[in-house]
Amino acid sequence: ARSREGARVCSPTTFSMAAWSTEWEFKGEFLNVSKVSQFVAPDIPEDQATWTYQGESIQCQKKQTFTDGVTMVSSAGGAVRPAAATGALQDPTKQLQTAEEYLSKHQVQAKVEAAVNELLKTMPDDAMTAIAEALKKVTLEPAAPVPAPAPAAAAAVAAGPTVNQAELEREIKEQGDTVRALKEGNKAAAGTHSKEDVDAAVAKLKEMKDKLPKGGGPDDKKKDKKEKKGKDDAKGGDKKGTSNMIDTEPVSGTRDFYPEDMRARTYLFQHFKDVAKSYAFQEYDAPVLEHEELYKRKAGEEITQQMYNFIDKSGHAVTLRPEMTPSLARMILGRTTESGETKMILPVKWYSLPQCWRFETTQRGRKREHYQWNMDIVGVTSIAAEVELLSAITAFFLNVGITSKDVGIKVNSRKVMASILKAHGISDEQFAPVCVVVDKLDKIGDDAVTAELVGLGVEEVTARIIIKTMSARSVEELGAIAQGADQEGLSELKELFEHAKAYGFEDFLLFDASVVRGLAYYTGIVFECFDRTGELRAICGGGRYDRLLSLYGSKQEVPCVGFGFGDCVIMDLLQMKGLLPSFSQQTDFVVAAFNKDMLPSAMKVAALLRKAGATVDMQQEPKKKVGQTFDYANRVGARFVALVAPDEWNKNMVRIKDLRMEDKEANQKDVALDKLDTWRDIFPAL
Repeated sequence: ARSREGARVCSPTTFSMAAWSTEWEFKGEFLNVSKVSQFVAPDIPEDQATWTYQGESIQCQKKQTFTDGVTMVSSAGGAVRPAAATGALQDPTKQLQTAEEYLSKHQVQAKVEAAVNELLKTMPDDAMTAIAEALKKVTLEPAAPVPAPAPAAAAAVAAGPTVNQAELEREIKEQGDTVRALKEGNKAAAGTHSKEDVDAAVAKLKEMKDKLPKGGGPDDKKKDKKEKKGKDDAKGGDKKGTSNMIDTEPVSGTRDFYPEDMRARTYLFQHFKDVAKSYAFQEYDAPVLEHEELYKRKAGEEITQQMYNFIDKSGHAVTLRPEMTPSLARMILGRTTESGETKMILPVKWYSLPQCWRFETTQRGRKREHYQWNMDIVGVTSIAAEVELLSAITAFFLNVGITSKDVGIKVNSRKVMASILKAHGISDEQFAPVCVVVDKLDKIGDDAVTAELVGLGVEEVTARIIIKTMSARSVEELGAIAQGADQEGLSELKELFEHAKAYGFEDFLLFDASVVRGLAYYTGIVFECFDRTGELRAICGGGRYDRLLSLYGSKQEVPCVGFGFGDCVIMDLLQMKGLLPSFSQQTDFVVAAFNKDMLPSAMKVAALLRKAGATVDMQQEPKKKVGQTFDYANRVGARFVALVAPDEWNKNMVRIKDLRMEDKEANQKDVALDKLDTWRDIFPAL
């Protein structure tokens, strides 16, 4: 923040002298600058204006509030308050018109943009102070009047406004930089800038380009070059490549996983797998392409509107799976008898790490594809199954360094909610859709949820009572205030908290009556994990779904409980907490041949080392200098270099150097080929 006080001569149409102060605030990578100015003049007790500049190509807005009750907004900013009409308030429309005239006269927006954009070319270390100083230099002197055109230029003036091509090209370049910055921001973190903002910036760039004289702009020159290049390509004259470069960005809402990203993903997935295996769960998988009918359940859920579905070439309605649970249900049903009894040993305890697809708005923690850790128990009716899964979730958190101070798990019962809603006149047909709406309570608030419930045919008074019931923060409080609450469901909730205490993770749990989960198939206990700062979306969620298999044709009700744990939000949380380890590339050996003739010998060394359990990067092309080999080995994270040269090879030996050992007299040794299996003991452990 920066402030300054002093005297300033303002527009004579308003007042001649004013005391003023200015405060600047700077936020974010893409520069958000806020200016609050206060003026005190003899004829106006107080005059407050708020300026907002956003984006690299500063967009200005000024909102003014006057002591005489008038509020005025100028989209470009920079206007001082026009004088109020004598004896009455001046018409606000006239005020805005006067403000815009003032803005145009003094070219405030152009001056601010020029000052800040010039500064952004270098982006000094102390950006806040530098920007404040740059903006202080912006004057409000009226622009010089435009001289009347000479007679010889009259025809050109009549034909249309003249264009300062150099200035316009500079503006086009700056706007192009803005477009690229917006796209790069979304590339680094999807959803940073909305599609509307990006489209608006692109449209503005196109509008600028349209103002350029035909054939005179930089793009026209580039176009000429491209056209010439295209002709050269057609003749085979371009030896360096072609101009039809593919789009290198992944499809919107999806991700590329470069090697460093894969190392982070592998780290996360291994923790998922380790926990599941420690709880004696078995891994399974299913095709990413599923039958569309699996997801068309009777509640009309949001998920059915988000599917990547289509008719395949055989005429079948298929979809990329939006979630894994229906695939699990299909597989369980595939191993049941006609009477509905499973052929497998119960309980079935399976886990998976599927990639799921949903066409939805991309934002932080939400992609159109994501990986999801699933753990499910089939065949257990007691609350012990839910406790086991909650224990697994908390075990994962503790394994990666996350504690109950960082996250919590909200618990509720759909069974209890069903009884309460029924007592308030909600029919069985309305129940599932109502739960989908109530699940949005934390996201959209009381009034919006009430409006949606009314849209489903619920009386507004009833909707308000339902929302009030959802405010209960303990099982006991819910039982006391809720009319018609299912007593068995309340007992299950109490039992769950008791078991969690015995298991040792009760500090992670809290009761929240508003949690009902959005999927229609849940029938009993439901839960949802959140970060306690409130910055992120739900980390994971799940619950009991005893009737799902019946929806798919099972002749018997099969008790099931499970959870889904996405990879996006947890990675955000681990990064926020600084809990991710280094994922730099690691290799045991780089094996390098002295020359091309020694390559077969080097390959033999690489094979021996790999057989002994080492990770080996075999250098396929010998370097001219050994220093180049050492440099490469350092860049790929290798600890050792095995140099295969004629002198050592003739003695059935290879020279090994430890790049992490600082003692230059002891950091390399000649090792016999038949001793390479002891490579871990050649040098002391670091």
